[in-house]
Amino acid sequence: MFKGKKVAILGLGLEGRDLAMYLLGENALITIFDEKAEGQIDFGLVPKKNISIKCGKNYLKGKLTNFDYIFRSPGVYRYLPEIIDAEKREVKILSATKLFFERCPGRIIGVTGTKGKGTTATLIYETLKSAGKDVYLAGNIGSPLLELLPKLKKESWVILELSSFQLIDLSVSPHIAVVLNITQDHLDWHKSVNEYVEAKKNIVKFQKEGDFAVINEDYALPKSFSKETKCKIVFYSKSGLPEKYKSILLLKGEHNWENVAAATTVAKILDIKESIILRVLSTFKGLEHRLELVGEASGIKYYNDSFATGPQPASAALNSFLEPLTLILGGYDKGLNYKGLAKLAAKKNNLKNIILIGDLSDKLGKMLIDAGYKGNIVNMGKQSMLEIVKKACFLTPKGGVILLSPAAASFDMFHDYKERGKKFKAAFLQLNKNGQ
Repeated sequence: MFKGKKVAILGLGLEGRDLAMYLLGENALITIFDEKAEGQIDFGLVPKKNISIKCGKNYLKGKLTNFDYIFRSPGVYRYLPEIIDAEKREVKILSATKLFFERCPGRIIGVTGTKGKGTTATLIYETLKSAGKDVYLAGNIGSPLLELLPKLKKESWVILELSSFQLIDLSVSPHIAVVLNITQDHLDWHKSVNEYVEAKKNIVKFQKEGDFAVINEDYALPKSFSKETKCKIVFYSKSGLPEKYKSILLLKGEHNWENVAAATTVAKILDIKESIILRVLSTFKGLEHRLELVGEASGIKYYNDSFATGPQPASAALNSFLEPLTLILGGYDKGLNYKGLAKLAAKKNNLKNIILIGDLSDKLGKMLIDAGYKGNIVNMGKQSMLEIVKKACFLTPKGGVILLSPAAASFDMFHDYKERGKKFKAAFLQLNKNGQ
């Protein structure tokens, strides 16, 4: 299909590299476009003569011409003028996700939602793996998509965590679509909340009658997705999660009951034995940077919830603790609504201290005061994570909890949420090592 064809790849992230390696195997003639990729072309791609790179501030302007195919990485907005212009010239716009759906011989379980996708997808993966299935975890977590294709068979299962960035132009849906709660997010990328929601709907929109849509019925928005598909709909609710499941969970927080309810609903559709489900639930510790217990020192517990890049998961984290709490909050402003989070903080009697960081610190400070929060507010701006954690340690009493749940993206101070979480964990280790 791609032999001798001129192919543009927009974005040299993990997916772009995976895509380049795959297309080189089909003897495509590749040009990679990436704003910041200068000097990064030497990453093991051969033959080099079939690949080139264009980068710089105006890396796309006037350059998407004379291509047969254009592949868009998830971080590249689907409706950039340059992409639309190419599409008008009848250039086919693709993505690694689209290509994977076209070529995957096995069955796909897709998981989407604003938060909880990674936890739910991993829990489904662990359950199917324990049941002896030939199963793979990919998408935003796990293995690169196209790298998997040679390993897959008809009986294989692939669990995909699917973001709105991947779903926005998808024209095929998975065999089992899992829809978690959906709240506003990524408004720095999407033009509107409506565009974000419409992108998410593609996970069910193209399903067939023999497929399944596993939908959270506790919220009106995901529940409305049931009108978008012709497949069999299976609703789930955290209120319907059996007590025998809740009692053995290692995952902290009631919000994780929703993720568990979704994963166990999928397991039952696939007739996984109850004994296997119980064994997985009793041993699954969750994912790094998602309410991750980092450790305890001087009677204070430290939790890393750096993956909370919006107010909804941060609110869920706040509701997970009864101990005296110091919250580290703030970061890059994606244009989200924090009024609900501020009101919740004002009601939490155990929330003794809030340390504000990053670009949002001043804005959040005012919102917290306006909401009636009476605890201690410390604005640390863009100081180092070590200084931030040191201050949190000083403020938090023995028996308390220090929680990094920023409710914001990390780009103002860190490369990504992972670096932010790792810096938090490193600060804990350094302070503990030094006996502070």
